[in-house]
Formats: sequence, C-alpha cells, structure tokens
Amino acid sequence: MIALSIGEIASVIGGRVDAADPEVTVTDVVVDSRAAVAGAMYVAIAGERVDGHDFAADAVAAGSVAVLSAKPLVGSDGPLPCIVVDDPVTGLGLLAATVRRDRLAAKVVAVTGSSGKTTTKDLLATVLATAGPTVSPFGSFNTEVGLPLTVLSADEQTQFLIVEMGMRGLGHISYLVDIADPDVGVVLNVGSAHLGMLGSRQAIADAKAELVAGLGGAAIAVLNADDPMVRAMSGATAAGVVLFGESADADVRAIDVTLDSQARASFVIQDSRGGRDESARVSLRLVGEHNVSNALAVAATALSLGLPLAEIALALSEATSRSKWRMEITESPGGFTVINDAYNANPESMRAALKTLAALSVDRRSWAVLGEMRELGEDSVAEHDAIGRLAVRLDISRLVCVGEGTRVMYLGAANEGSWSDEAIHVSSIEAAIELLHTEVARGDVVLVKASRSVGLERVAEALLSGEPG
Repeated sequence: MIALSIGEIASVIGGRVDAADPEVTVTDVVVDSRAAVAGAMYVAIAGERVDGHDFAADAVAAGSVAVLSAKPLVGSDGPLPCIVVDDPVTGLGLLAATVRRDRLAAKVVAVTGSSGKTTTKDLLATVLATAGPTVSPFGSFNTEVGLPLTVLSADEQTQFLIVEMGMRGLGHISYLVDIADPDVGVVLNVGSAHLGMLGSRQAIADAKAELVAGLGGAAIAVLNADDPMVRAMSGATAAGVVLFGESADADVRAIDVTLDSQARASFVIQDSRGGRDESARVSLRLVGEHNVSNALAVAATALSLGLPLAEIALALSEATSRSKWRMEITESPGGFTVINDAYNANPESMRAALKTLAALSVDRRSWAVLGEMRELGEDSVAEHDAIGRLAVRLDISRLVCVGEGTRVMYLGAANEGSWSDEAIHVSSIEAAIELLHTEVARGDVVLVKASRSVGLERVAEALLSGEPG
C-alpha cells in the first residue's frame, strides 16, 4: 500500500477525524479485525449478519491506528481512533479511486465474465509478473469491497495491477470501473450465472458490457470472439478492440488444439493483430479444454501491454493453479483421484467440468458428485435437467446428485437413459460422503462441483482425509 496519513485519508473521502492523530500514517487497509496489524486502517462494515463496528476495538487492540466507521466508537479504554463517514464502503471506494488516479503508475487490467474470471486472473498474474511487479486479487476479491482493497494493496513499484469484477446487478460493474479506471478491460463470456437476478442473458450481457463502455479511447477492450454476445460489445466502447478465440478472424487465435491423457491442452497461439504474423506453442498444466479460452484472453491482454509472444507462451506453459477449489486435482491415499471444483458452479462451468472429467477418466470409472447451481431463476429446472442428461451422454459412470435442488438433475439423467444406480439422488452432504466412502475404489476419478453456498467442498475434503465427514 502507498502510505497515507489519517488526515490525508479523511480529506480525500470527506471524513471527520475523531479521537485520532491526523499525522499518524496508515500502511494497510483491512475489513476483517482478525487481519489487523500495526499501522492498519480497519474498515467497519455493517453486514446482514454481523456489524463490523462491533469488532473495531479488537482491531485497534491488534494495532490498527484508525477505524473507518459510520459513527464515533468507544472501547473499554475510551474513544477509538476513527475516520467517520456516512458509509464506510463508499468511503473505501472513494479512497481507492483517488489513489488509483493520483498515486499509481501501474497499468490496470480489469477482468469480468460469467465464468473463468479467477482462473484468468491467476494466469494473467503469472504472465505479467515475468515483466514486472504485479498485484492481483487474493481469491475472488471482485466486489465493491474486494476491488478497492486490491487497488489499495498496490504501491509505487507496482507495474501491473489486476482487478476482478463480479456483478450483482446493473450498474455494479460501472461503479467498479469508476474506481479502477482500467487500461485494459477483458470480457471472457456471457453465461447463465445471475439469470435469477437479471432475468435474461441479454441483461447479463448489458451488465458485463459496462466494463468496455467505461473504457477511454486510449484503453484496450479484450473480447471473446467465440461468444457472440461478447463480440457484439466491440460496438459499445471507445477503446481499441482485440478479439481472442478460435474463430478464424480472432486477432489472437488458438489453432491445433489437442488434449493429453490428463486433459491438459496444447495449442499454437497466432498473433495477427495489425497485420502481424507470429506464433508460439503453449502446453498448459491446467486441466480442461475450457482453459484454452482463458489462456487466449491472457495472451491477448499481455500482448496488448507489450509483452513478447514467446515469453507469454513460456509463462502460460509453466503456470499452475493459484486458487483453491478450482479444478484442484489431488491423488488420494486410497489410490483414487479427486477433482475439487466446488468453489462455484453455473451451467457453463458445470459442462466444462463434466467434459474434463470424461477426458480424464478414459478406461477409469468416473464419478460426478454435483450440487445445486443457484441464481438461475426460471431457467433453473431446464439447466439442471440438461446437466443430468449431459452426464449420461458423456458416459459418466456414476452421477451423485446432492440436495433437494438437484432432484431435477437426477430425473434428467434418468430420462436420458441412465439405468440401475448410474445416477442417484441423496438428500445431504453427509449421505453423499457415506456413499462415496463405501463405493469409490482405487483408480476412480471423482469430480465434486456445486455453487459455493452449497458447501460441497466438504465431500472432497472427507474423501481425501479418509474421514467419514
């Protein structure tokens, strides 16, 4: 973080200093009192279940020199040092926007999409780090809280700053763009996630397009040529446009795509931007053919920032997964393979995961342990039905549908022609763990995937630990 005094921060965000020394320097910003360290500013956020103001005294005791709060606060030893504003979240965003505009020299890259954001962000961080100091979000810091924290974690030496932009409704990405002011905006895809919130894929596309609409004329929009809704965004931006994909007219294109026995993709990247004719081979360590598109997005971005194609290809070939529970492959002590992809799920990522499972389990028994895909609205029934049918078409050996929300998925598999116990519905995570401990055998491959709120990572953890859950 670029160090700022309490007084400077208060001036930037229009706050009032209360019981604090304006000359004291802030060297870190946290939103979790347990993460507070000496020199930190703790941002007290009132959530649905807990109010961060209740933990402000703990943060100060741990070394925080100020609390960004909505009211003056008093601890057991007297008033706490505060910067008081109407809304701490808004104040945090305003601080990050000002630091980005006035203090950071880094090139800022923003990534959004219905799926693949975190994987792409992680790959991009690996590639850009070969060219200079790079800051990227921890986990999925892609909200109105997480993105400002990422911006504020950069300093004067940072050359590349990567931010991930999630979306919870129209206007949300516009707000994040105003804070980050990206030099490059990347849109990966428009999928079915958030259908329950926005009602249609077009509405989701409109929300994602807020990223490119907010780019200036000197910026670059990196768009997926293989997704018609993303390609169409080229008409919604003043920025220069670079298309990536397997389409023949993509500026940064993949050809000769193959998968090895571990479902890892190899391909040739062709760079034809502005009449160029350059190519390099990439062999990914990440599993799943869907990562070809993510890697192309990274290559197009890095090329736009001036990195040589040969160095990009080498870095992509050496990159490994940096975030947990995303196609995390582990060999168990019992001799079977667990693919833990339980961080999140939507129809597109579920299909990609099932195809990867099928590719990994040739001549081996495959298990798909699937939970509910949430936030699909009125499309939920059709999408769960389709996933059940796809599992049968891909010849997945055993489909285990966990929880009431997957009953339609189970029925879809049954209607597609699963027989005997190829597909089974269980009511709970505990029931799934009991079944798997009884029946999974050496050599099997087990995929675990669901929306994050389902908590299906417990299944993967129980399988790997050998414990009954």
